[in-house]
Amino acid sequence: MTTEWDPTLTSPQLEQLTRSLGDPAKDLVILAEGNTSQRLDDDRIVVKASGANLATCTAADFVVVSVSEVMELVLSEEATQADLTRVLDAGMHEGRQRRGSIEALIHAAVQSVAPAAFVAHTHPTDVIAILASVHAETEFDRAVYSDEAVVVGRPLFVPYAQPGLDLGRVFHQRLVERFEEDGALPSLVLLGNHGILTIAETPEGAEAISLMAVKSARVRLRAHAAGGTAPLTHEAVAKYVARDDISERRQHLSGTAGRGA
Repeated sequence: MTTEWDPTLTSPQLEQLTRSLGDPAKDLVILAEGNTSQRLDDDRIVVKASGANLATCTAADFVVVSVSEVMELVLSEEATQADLTRVLDAGMHEGRQRRGSIEALIHAAVQSVAPAAFVAHTHPTDVIAILASVHAETEFDRAVYSDEAVVVGRPLFVPYAQPGLDLGRVFHQRLVERFEEDGALPSLVLLGNHGILTIAETPEGAEAISLMAVKSARVRLRAHAAGGTAPLTHEAVAKYVARDDISERRQHLSGTAGRGA
């Protein structure tokens, strides 16, 4: 058994982030949607277990997954979904089957490219509305207001793939390409017809990026209702985020200072 159940390794920060993202008022997830993870000091992450509700989760609703073992499946052409289920299975504990979410793959893929303290995956209604539209791939190419540029930076778009190994492979490939291009992980990943992934060094950062993504989607939807968006130019954004005062503000707002803008 490669995945472990050890509630003592779930930090209070990860618990708090997870429950906060599950707050129904934020419209990030419903039911057992979404998952969060935190990197440990070794080759492992603590990730939410399958079927656990973000809003009510406790330390017992997480499992510890080996990044290298999960990525071995992602990079193997022979690996099957059954192999993934086996690797993520932590067994029966306190009368419940504990198994890592199949979306643990995208959390592991982030860590395989570059270390990141916290990763959060949610399904915000307004963002998915755009990601399920004909404009999904290009709608977030340019920021439409200044705080979006500061907190979110330049999102990475990943086309739809079935959750599990298919998504893990496409996600990993696109993330590697972006990292090679920018030399840094994106703060926000947009998953076509699916949801978002936020990457940050603090739980506050992971939540701030998630909420800003929701606002960014709502601004776009309302702008289109008013005739269309008028995005900021790449040059204007680059000049703005390069300012010392804005760089400091970005760090305080989202804990993502240094990530590609």
